[in-house]
Amino acid sequence: MPNQYQTPLIDALKTSISRPHAPFYTPGHKRGAGISPILTDLLGKEVFRADLTELAELDHLFTPQSAILAAQELAAAAFGAEKTWFLVNGSTCGIEAAILATCGMKDKIILPRNVHSSVVSGLILSGAIPIFINPEYDEDLDIAHSITPASVKTTLAKHPDAQAVLTVYPTYDGVCADLQAIAQITHQYNIPLIVDEAHGAHFTFHPHLPTSALAAGADLTIQSIHKTLGAMTQASMLHIQGNRIDLDRLNKALQLVQSTSPSFILLASLDAARQQMAINGKKLMFQTLQLAEEARSEISKIPGLSVLDIPPTFKKGGFFDLDQTRLTVNVSQLDLTGFGAEDILNEMGVTPEFSSLKNLTFIISLGNSKSDIEALVQELKKLTQTPQLTSQYKICKYRNDATISYSLCISPREAFFANSETLPLEKTVNRICAEKVCPYPPGIPLLMPGELITQSSLNNIQQIAELGGFITGCADETLQTLKVVNI
Repeated sequence: MPNQYQTPLIDALKTSISRPHAPFYTPGHKRGAGISPILTDLLGKEVFRADLTELAELDHLFTPQSAILAAQELAAAAFGAEKTWFLVNGSTCGIEAAILATCGMKDKIILPRNVHSSVVSGLILSGAIPIFINPEYDEDLDIAHSITPASVKTTLAKHPDAQAVLTVYPTYDGVCADLQAIAQITHQYNIPLIVDEAHGAHFTFHPHLPTSALAAGADLTIQSIHKTLGAMTQASMLHIQGNRIDLDRLNKALQLVQSTSPSFILLASLDAARQQMAINGKKLMFQTLQLAEEARSEISKIPGLSVLDIPPTFKKGGFFDLDQTRLTVNVSQLDLTGFGAEDILNEMGVTPEFSSLKNLTFIISLGNSKSDIEALVQELKKLTQTPQLTSQYKICKYRNDATISYSLCISPREAFFANSETLPLEKTVNRICAEKVCPYPPGIPLLMPGELITQSSLNNIQQIAELGGFITGCADETLQTLKVVNI
């Protein structure tokens, strides 16, 4: 068994920092000497001494042979993988590389419609053809859950030539599908199951959390270690097991989408986060689950609020389990939108992860404290006493994007690179979209390149924007115009 107390990357970085020498290499600030005083006043000086390039003693990300290799091997053991890669461009680059490694031009890939924007980028880069499955949808709560094993089975039977299945596990709201069943169905076709596990890096470390994607049978999974564990923002990992992934092709794909100047501060944070969880993960997750249960219990007592939980009669393939550290609070009984509730809470000093039309979502992690939970509960109680805002009424008339029929006319790659024209929004109905239209967070596109623009989808987009949602991805973020394929 590997010694999980070791921190090879951090040790190498310490050695490099302490080595006296005259630096004639990048970055230009030369171990902090040239950093603006404005920034050192904000962050201090020490962090910049660690902002080093791929020096001999620090190893190389694309061809690791020493410190990075040792750190990745320790991570693989800790997270239950056969092989692990460190990512410095976030889970985005891992998802893109996974699609590039498994799908080529015109190859089919099966995936849920509520995928992250990075999946669309992977489709554009690879030229793959998405075969979308609509996830289960709770219309009362306005929450899209997961795809089901039955829908995967049906879709694979219709498209047996698909090269991979990709799914999201967990969703932004912490909902988990029956991933083990999906893996078994996928493997009957001898193709890999790719899992966007960006929000599930902590699952490995406590038995009361959902089963990790690897333990459920995934072939490749991407985790944002920074989202729920102790790494720095943008620091992620990609794990694989089995023989369904071409390692050489995956390595080449990662070289396409990762920086050739990786941040060793980010890499070191992955090493530290792995060591922290390998040694103390069960204890830290037990404490986190306790805080989450306290919050869940207290919020459930507040009149007008409800917290997402697994309905006793609804444990199906699309809602098989729930990450209890993720709190999705429904505020619709207050005649407030989630967007309006977020604005009010921000003024009160509590900031959720994201808001939607009817809900607020909060991430509780190892970095939260009992005082955080007390503040959350206290301010949510105040929220129920806040005068309603008339501009945020009538939310029951809204229909979530999961209820809208999406039609892909051409591949996302073809649409992205096609000649396009910009039209007033009202004149884009029945045209092919040439850009992404994406509320962020959570980063799930309402429209993507190649899809037919319908009046329903435009109504959906406009209503989210009018009610306070933040739309990104499109050239005109005022949503007065939209780019369409010029054919």
